[in-house]
Amino acid sequence: MTVSTRLVTLDDVPAVSALYLANLEFLRPFEPVRAQGYFEPSGQREVIGTALERHARGECVPHVILLDDRIVGRINLNDIVRGPFLNSHLGYWVSQDVNGRGVASAAVTRMIEVAFEEQGLHRIQAGTLRHNIASQKVLARHGFVQFGLAEKYLQIAGVWQDHILFQLLAHDRP
Repeated sequence: MTVSTRLVTLDDVPAVSALYLANLEFLRPFEPVRAQGYFEPSGQREVIGTALERHARGECVPHVILLDDRIVGRINLNDIVRGPFLNSHLGYWVSQDVNGRGVASAAVTRMIEVAFEEQGLHRIQAGTLRHNIASQKVLARHGFVQFGLAEKYLQIAGVWQDHILFQLLAHDRP
């Protein structure tokens, strides 16, 4: 089993759309309510196109997660802020059929390298729903520490939900 990540491309639209559509029920408890068509190829073409435009401006690093060269999820460094902050938000998801097999963990390892070694960031932060223990364990395994609770932080599954906030500083990584 070889896990890797790479920059998403417009050629990935059909595979990413198909993966989302196959995982709608699995992801529903962790996703915002999306507009009709978001998960369809046309919606994903717009999402990925916008992400690539933001990447060109240095605002995000949008990757796909690959398992033996098959796209099995997405991982992103979002909302990159330069200057004295040098911060980004980490977000990721993997397909239900590979969940719990170390795929997300391997992808997070790669994105930590991207954040600190390629992007020169000082800090990565991530938020998880209170009940998302699996994601919290992935973050803890990588040296992320909890630094707060954001009440009603994001509207997930149509409800404003609390998130536990984690951070990893470049000089604190294992």
